[in-house]
Amino acid sequence: MGNVNITVDSRACKKCGICVEFCPRAVLQAGPLGEVLVVNLEACNQCRLCELRCPDLAIIVEGE
Repeated sequence: MGNVNITVDSRACKKCGICVEFCPRAVLQAGPLGEVLVVNLEACNQCRLCELRCPDLAIIVEGE
């Protein structure tokens, strides 16, 4: 895939973990306090499931 960027708005995120569970490529992971971490960006295929499933609209996936 081309260049991709995943932005997590930490102010909007309620740390529910839905995005982590729905990511089919293990791009996201919950940190020690439940915060969402982008740990494997190279594996992202831009399916946008994290963005679509986020109830707080806290994730934005951008790319080609």
